[in-house]
Amino acid sequence: MDNKTVLRTKAKNIRKSLSICEISQKAVERIRNHSFYKNAKNVLIFYPMKYEINLLELLSDSKDFYLPRVCGSKLEVCSYRVNDELNISDFNVLEPCSEAVDAKVLDLIIVPALMGDKNGYRLGYGGGFYDRFLARKNVNYKTLSIISKKLFVEVLPIDEFDVKIDEFIVV
Repeated sequence: MDNKTVLRTKAKNIRKSLSICEISQKAVERIRNHSFYKNAKNVLIFYPMKYEINLLELLSDSKDFYLPRVCGSKLEVCSYRVNDELNISDFNVLEPCSEAVDAKVLDLIIVPALMGDKNGYRLGYGGGFYDRFLARKNVNYKTLSIISKKLFVEVLPIDEFDVKIDEFIVV
């Protein structure tokens, strides 16, 4: 089995060949029909990077949305509404300028992933921000990750700090 670094490179190359607009449209539709989303009031999504699934269409729904912001080694949760100001982070990702809120407000976290597997594990970008964030105790949210079927595999290499996702939506 390839190591995570090799898999990240492979996944990024595969994503460049995908029809991200089409996958994003299907993903939004599948999310809107998912019980986790239907039952959620407060949803953490992510601002897409190039070649990443774009879920921003969800912002037109009647929910309260949040975006992540990296602060040191931690992931903060910030409220977000369409047209709120965003800054480019050190990781070249657009992040909110609003004040951080308590993550306990969240009902659903849509977690970005390069790859996913049938055991519920995802391959992230390697910073560990989401795994540390999701490992927190005394929280009551569900997690979803959206992945192209070309990037959904039988099994990924895992480390002791990797946190399972509740469910993958494979498009």
